[in-house]
Amino acid sequence: MKINSLAVFCGAKIGNNSIYGQHASELGEILARNNINLIYGGGNKGIMGSIADAVMKHGGSVTGIIPGLLLEWEVQHKGITDLIIVEDMHIRKKKIYELCDAALVLPGGFGTLDELFEMLTWNQLSIHNKQIFILNSDGFYDHLIQHIYRLEENNFLYEPVEKRIAVLKNPKDLLSFISS
Repeated sequence: MKINSLAVFCGAKIGNNSIYGQHASELGEILARNNINLIYGGGNKGIMGSIADAVMKHGGSVTGIIPGLLLEWEVQHKGITDLIIVEDMHIRKKKIYELCDAALVLPGGFGTLDELFEMLTWNQLSIHNKQIFILNSDGFYDHLIQHIYRLEENNFLYEPVEKRIAVLKNPKDLLSFISS
């Protein structure tokens, strides 16, 4: 699979485990060094800011998609390659999906989970066919991954989990997918 642009969904907060920010920075460096454009929510805070900063620091390209509502909160990242302002959160997600070749989910809150499950649903409905990665930093998503397998075990999914989701333990695990 050739990945030229990777959507990253993650928290606008940093969380309480330093590994989350560390993994975001490592991932940003990997993206920059492999000429993969980061497509993300356009924020400058939390894990979102960490990954964008790391990509830019290492000479990479970052495209942020942000709804006008968040501009009022002054959370947009002003130091990235391109910032696209859209009308609302729904358009933001759609634009991110359109611009990416694959998606990766880092730790985050409700918005991150919303983005993960919408992308999985769109895969299931054949709206797109993009690989989805979960970076399970320090086991952050262990319970969610267990529940996703429970959906499969109880016959609520249309295909095996592994067909749509690859779980990574650290950012370097992505290299085996982008180099294949």
